[in-house]
Amino acid sequence: MIRMRRKKLWASCFCFAAAFFFVVTLQVITELGNSENKVAVISSLHSGPLKPVEIHAFQFKKQEFPSSFKTESDVNQYPILLWWSPLTGETGRLGQCGEDVCFFTINKTYQHNQMTRAFLFYGTDFSIDSLPLPRRDYHDWALFHEESPKNNYKLFHEPTITLFNHTATFSRHSHLPLTTQYLEGVEVLKSLRYMIPLQMKNNLRKRLAPLVYVQSDCNPPSDRDSYVRELMCHIEVDSYGECLHNRDLPQHLRNPTAMDDGNFYKILAQYKFILAFENAICEDYITEKLWRPLKLGVVPVYFGSPSIVDWLPSNKSAILVSSFSHPRELARYIKMLDTNDQEYESYLRWKLKGDISNPRLLTVMKERKWGVQDITQENYIDTFECMVCNRVWENIRRKEKVHVTLSLCLREALKWHWAQIGPRKFGYQISGQPTTTGIAMPLQHASSRQKVLAEGVGTWPEHVSLVLQQCLSSYTLTTELVVISAEGGLTCSGRRFLSGYRE
Repeated sequence: MIRMRRKKLWASCFCFAAAFFFVVTLQVITELGNSENKVAVISSLHSGPLKPVEIHAFQFKKQEFPSSFKTESDVNQYPILLWWSPLTGETGRLGQCGEDVCFFTINKTYQHNQMTRAFLFYGTDFSIDSLPLPRRDYHDWALFHEESPKNNYKLFHEPTITLFNHTATFSRHSHLPLTTQYLEGVEVLKSLRYMIPLQMKNNLRKRLAPLVYVQSDCNPPSDRDSYVRELMCHIEVDSYGECLHNRDLPQHLRNPTAMDDGNFYKILAQYKFILAFENAICEDYITEKLWRPLKLGVVPVYFGSPSIVDWLPSNKSAILVSSFSHPRELARYIKMLDTNDQEYESYLRWKLKGDISNPRLLTVMKERKWGVQDITQENYIDTFECMVCNRVWENIRRKEKVHVTLSLCLREALKWHWAQIGPRKFGYQISGQPTTTGIAMPLQHASSRQKVLAEGVGTWPEHVSLVLQQCLSSYTLTTELVVISAEGGLTCSGRRFLSGYRE
């Protein structure tokens, strides 16, 4: 009896071991298959641009990516994106961008790596004297530049800006527009947190000027101080910054880092108008100089982007300097508003009602993929990196589709062509014998070179081209690659004030 139980126990153990061995074997076979597929993907990324014979390796690559990465050793499996003028401190990191994966680094030793597909540049540090040359035809260049021409004027010339395949700038025409980079969200525009009632502002006018100006960068391309200096001849302006300084801030608010301090906001909120002058006059270049007074419930007197009306929360939320021919005319208008409560409040009605009526602004803020001072959202640098990564992979996928489709259609066209013309007769000379004629050689047995020679021309016959076109037209094929697209230009003006109002 005991012996029988032992036999049953051994039999059970043997069955369990056999089942376990079977499961492990299946898993090993599966992993080997995945490894073979991954090797095919890696080999197709190597050796520069894709070749037709390699293109099939990309067909299922996205689904094969693992969901997390921890080691730099995986770098040889994915496209490398190299920060040539570093903005981040990444010595090496695998980043997951949706279903795409790229390796991000600032290590310039990867410049000539066969996996390197894009060079990332930070505009402020961009230098034409230090570029990753030679530039291969499979090397994309990407620009991140949130600043104005003051930081790097070279980028505002067409021969420079058109070097880049992917851009993130303040321009709405950029691939990743940063036009609203200083605006946290539409809710802060609606907020009444810092807003002071008009009656209190009228009482404060006994010791405060109607206008306030806070600037410490006194020689920008816009030459704003020249205009403000002339404006001060016609209306009182309190200037707290180093430029045209005539009033002091409390000691603890004089540091530039205090510009976002709540106490600084409370001082500005006491004024009726804020001079919001940008340091450069560029399409879509909009900074905190506009958004700050709108958040505080103060009317901005704005000079900067010529297209600013496209971004204001309502049709009547700011006074535009460009609407006045001379600072004297602007001063006269502000004085009128200062003494007419009803007209003044018409510039704040949108805020009091919490009504932002600009559909462009609402749409851009809703669709924006990055956040400002919001830890729950990606920042715009990470978003830029992923944008480039996705576009690099998109190029790879488009090249795959183009090559595969062309190969299939060319094969069909040539197959039809050889079937139509039938066999050709060849004459050839045998050493020491006369020329022999009349020997038929079927073209399907000839080499590719012999087929071309048989045609006697180096270009495709017309009927082959027609068949090829018919085949291509049956496919939904986008042959235009992302790399063709580049920034259309950053439109900026130089110093414009002096000739604009001097008599």
